[in-house]
Amino acid sequence: MKRATTLMVQGTTSDAGKSTLVTALCRWLARQSVSVAPFKPQNMALNSAVTADGGEIGRAQAVQAQAAGLEPHTDMNPILLKPNTDIGAQVIVQGKAIGNMAAVGYQQYKPMAMRAVLESHQRLAHQYQVIIVEGAGSPAEINLRANDIANMGFAEAVDCPVILIADIDRGGVFAHLVGTLALLSPSEQARVQGFVINRFRGDLALLQSGLDWLEQYTGKPVLGVLPYVQDLHLEAEDSVDVRQVTASAHPLKVIVPVLPRLSNHTDFDPLRLHPQVDLQFIGPGQPIPAADLIILPGSKSVRADLARLRAEGWEEAIQRHLRYGGKLLGICGGFQILGQQLHDPLGLEGDAGDSEGLGLLEFSTVLEAEKQLHRVQGQLCLQQVPISGYEIHAGVSRGPALERPAVYLDSGRVDGAISADGQILGTYLHGLFEQPSACAALLRWAGLQDPQAFDYQARREQDIERLADLVQQHLDIKRLNRLCGLTAKEIPCLN
Repeated sequence: MKRATTLMVQGTTSDAGKSTLVTALCRWLARQSVSVAPFKPQNMALNSAVTADGGEIGRAQAVQAQAAGLEPHTDMNPILLKPNTDIGAQVIVQGKAIGNMAAVGYQQYKPMAMRAVLESHQRLAHQYQVIIVEGAGSPAEINLRANDIANMGFAEAVDCPVILIADIDRGGVFAHLVGTLALLSPSEQARVQGFVINRFRGDLALLQSGLDWLEQYTGKPVLGVLPYVQDLHLEAEDSVDVRQVTASAHPLKVIVPVLPRLSNHTDFDPLRLHPQVDLQFIGPGQPIPAADLIILPGSKSVRADLARLRAEGWEEAIQRHLRYGGKLLGICGGFQILGQQLHDPLGLEGDAGDSEGLGLLEFSTVLEAEKQLHRVQGQLCLQQVPISGYEIHAGVSRGPALERPAVYLDSGRVDGAISADGQILGTYLHGLFEQPSACAALLRWAGLQDPQAFDYQARREQDIERLADLVQQHLDIKRLNRLCGLTAKEIPCLN
């Protein structure tokens, strides 16, 4: 196989639609029997996934791999930054955490990071026909131009064309596109092969004069205008998606605190979309409402987020909730918070030290240098139903509470704990609501009388197909094929 063609999608802003367009292009190409892989040189996100080769990448790249019909691999996102303070992050290189770095220190590390990026890209380039690359933020951040590895710095290094996408729903779309282009160097400007306008509402005829002006002014073609799509749900890269499907007349009420370093909030997407669940994210300063189930989510800085929980009144609210018979679930960092003590002797998630947990389950957790990364399957102890998920945690928990595990894993290990009265459940497993039988069992435990079967994975697959349809219907297919280096001879389904 010849070396792959690389095409990069960059955005005028964060959340312009880069992840979505890369996902759509991967499925659109896979439909044509093109061997395609997603790639993101550098990702900053607290939502991550465990790969087939035992590493950690951004969650968005795992979804893009699914769109391409592939198992996620660490080469698809060689640099992952997981913020644990406002000025620092854990740095993960080709799937493995190498330590924490402040922002200034990471800038100095970037030349080494770029080597890892190019190594991973080269490996993919020898395996696939096409690589679709997602940029990060905007390429016009001139303060980050030096040693850039996420946007034009990468595009220049591998000599690939770029598509620039902008979100018209935000307003100012022409200023975003023209301004971004103006802040690029001449060689970078030459790389931009066209524009995509995202999330358009209304009559396209009213936009046409603007599109004509944009093409004339910049000399770049508009590759298409993607419509605003209602009820499209893909896992968010980082920001908490608070959209809620209208629940039934008597739903199960679930609340989740929004913590400063909340991680893997995609755990809650199956609940947010479930027709019988009313899920609410409760932000700082908001009243804590009554609920059937409180879920304490994962966290990248567990001790700091525990302190915030206490400051926001959650400890008293949880005690009141339990007195009235409500259920409490802790996931990963949220599970650790349920225990008696949290120890971070190495300062892995902030300042070294110890914290008293909520003391609701009899165990303690020590954060250790080696992160646990596992994709697992097993049996949920509540009703002996199959469950699958993934572990991403540095903590090792020990104590009598773990003698009543939440999950028996197929590997022979056990996971988590259930309180003696059955009101409190904790687990290290992310993704535990994605399997329909496990989701139904957990909702039944939480108080839902007759849970409907809801297949979240099938819903995600359906939405990926919808995205590919949008590419086919609204973008310039001939130009896209040329940008991907494809001819009719290389697209079997067109012959």
